[in-house]
Amino acid sequence: MSTIATTIAGPKTYSAEELQALHLAMNAKAKRKKMLQKTALVTMNLIVCLFMLFPLLYTISVAFMPSGELYTMAMNIVPKHPTLENFVEAFHKIPLVRFVLNSFLVAGSITLGQIVTCSLAAFAFSFLDFKGKNILFMLVMATMMVPGEATIISNYLTVGSLGLLDTYIVLILPSLTSAMGIFLFRQFYMTFPVSLYESAKLDGCGNLRFIVKILMPLTKSAMGAMAVYTFINAWNMYMWPLLVTGSDSKRTVQIGISMLNSVDAQSITLMLAGVVMIIIPSISIFIVGQKALIKGMFSGAVKG
Repeated sequence: MSTIATTIAGPKTYSAEELQALHLAMNAKAKRKKMLQKTALVTMNLIVCLFMLFPLLYTISVAFMPSGELYTMAMNIVPKHPTLENFVEAFHKIPLVRFVLNSFLVAGSITLGQIVTCSLAAFAFSFLDFKGKNILFMLVMATMMVPGEATIISNYLTVGSLGLLDTYIVLILPSLTSAMGIFLFRQFYMTFPVSLYESAKLDGCGNLRFIVKILMPLTKSAMGAMAVYTFINAWNMYMWPLLVTGSDSKRTVQIGISMLNSVDAQSITLMLAGVVMIIIPSISIFIVGQKALIKGMFSGAVKG
């Protein structure tokens, strides 16, 4: 009888106060659930971040650690007596400032050179019409599959015959252009209509003026991505500078860091102190230009 009476009576009605309380309770439950999900996601990201950054953090820790604390049976992750002696000794043992200046000169020149040469080549492949353009572009892209080790001996013999060994020119010249840069700029230029170039030509605008006045202001993101990518690669060059330089006045910082490694037990802490100092510029460049790098890498992938 009670079931029949409930059915006849219909659904239960709620007052305005009860509905408001129910609404607040549901909102509070949803907020708690969202907060728990966000907390779990942040915690997981922190764990993954610490796992990925552990080698870098341990390197920094060892750089501030006396060599006596490193070579012990105890696993010392954090230095008990932090010191700057390793950094001071690294500066005294090798001309680190000279090596850093050389790397800045070489990396900056290569970056500027690749932006100029790659943008010019990409302009030709994008806007100019000449016979064999597609075949030539395919050949340029095919060079990306050739490892640098396959051409390093022939390049060395070439620059040696020209008398360019142990000079800044030999460090910069072989890297003044890249297939990757040409591809990146071409993909970006392809997003512009050909009518833009044709209109500029009708107005009497030359090719170089069109590149400088129109294309470059519109391709700042691609240029930023290219600059960051090229500078970091040039800063980290090791094999070519090691092969073509023989004096401290022309060596780059990567070669200088390897000079800190010796049979001395203290060399590990010295070398890691040097590593910490030389990765600061590249990490700073990446942090400052990461937005431009990501934007430039993806901006030319979608037309419209």
